[in-house]
Amino acid sequence: MFPFEAFAPVAAGLGMLAIAGWIFTTWLRIKHGYPLENSWGKAVYPQKNEEMVERIKLLSQENAQLRAEIGSMKDRLAVVERIVTDESHQLHHEIERLRSPAN
Repeated sequence: MFPFEAFAPVAAGLGMLAIAGWIFTTWLRIKHGYPLENSWGKAVYPQKNEEMVERIKLLSQENAQLRAEIGSMKDRLAVVERIVTDESHQLHHEIERLRSPAN
């Protein structure tokens, strides 16, 4: 049989080493200004100062501009796809209709 009494000090030592490592990494995070995280990776105490609020506002504006640009690019792509997949005679008639003066 395996003597569990001999394994207990090794297990206790490994447990203490793991706890000490966790404390050390937490101390390093605090020292260098990183937010502390829970087990899901979210900040426990999120920092919310004026700089962060302004940064979020700027990123939100940029996001809205990029979404608008993507929307216009999708519209243009749809037109190009329609031109490419359209029958040549239909395209020819449509071009001629646009060239002729409106009556």
